Amino acid sequence: MEQPEVLTDLGAASTHGSSARPPTSVTKKLPEVTLAFWIMKIAATTLGETAGDLFAQTLKLGYFLTTIALFLVFVVTLVVQLRSRRYNPFFYWTVILSTSMAGTTMSDFMNRDASAKYLAKGATSLGWGPQGLGLGYPAGAAILVSILLAIFTIWKLSGMTFQICDIVTFRGEALFWSAILVSNTLGTSMGDFLSDSSGLGYAGGALLVTGLLAVLAALMKVPAVPNVLLFWIGFVLTRPLGATAGDFLTKPVAKGGLNLGTAGSSAVLLAILFGLMAYAQARERRTAIARREAVTRRADRP
Repeated sequence: MEQPEVLTDLGAASTHGSSARPPTSVTKKLPEVTLAFWIMKIAATTLGETAGDLFAQTLKLGYFLTTIALFLVFVVTLVVQLRSRRYNPFFYWTVILSTSMAGTTMSDFMNRDASAKYLAKGATSLGWGPQGLGLGYPAGAAILVSILLAIFTIWKLSGMTFQICDIVTFRGEALFWSAILVSNTLGTSMGDFLSDSSGLGYAGGALLVTGLLAVLAALMKVPAVPNVLLFWIGFVLTRPLGATAGDFLTKPVAKGGLNLGTAGSSAVLLAILFGLMAYAQARERRTAIARREAVTRRADRP
């Protein structure tokens, strides 16, 4: 079955001018970038927003404790992914989900404080520990952009490929997941800014990001624009899309949301993501069987 050509041509952007793919005998650890990839990314980031808010706000654990807990969850899921010998959709998308949840509370802790606009009516604090650094969305985004650029600079200097389907080394994966965690945190800040401070509201913010993603898709046809650059911009932008969509589902009607609640929304989104992961796992298994059969047929030829 032919893969959909949605941000898949990453061959022109490997580092140090090398665009060769690794030998086919090397087992891949990361997925192909297809339409299904982007659908699952948006589902995971939306769930990351609602689940992060569930722990920090609904359960009143606070940004500080929730950030520590979810960062530890990220570390555990990352270790499982790094120890895996081949691409496993459940392992991979669990790490994406954990970076989205941790990114949600990390962004909130950086940007927010204990002022009334961030707390439920009548509340004076949110959980144990520091309530937030109160840096604000512009300052928080500037810090995160600087960190992300530093990661990409180190990545470039390392000489390793930016093509995610060709990343097969431990160092390459470590850089990839570092960039993912920071980009998801940055995307949360962008989404919260669009929803809370820009005046666009949840639906308006989601429509704006959707429009920007459509522009990226159109730029795929422009040879001068590296598709790997489009991939990373798209990866960052799908996070504020998930953040605004998650807020739209959970926030009160008076604030422009659907008031479905963080628990109910998270449960529905988890079921959707689990179903997509099961589909991806079954598809990966069928692909592996087809490859083995092709190798066997070639070996049997006289």
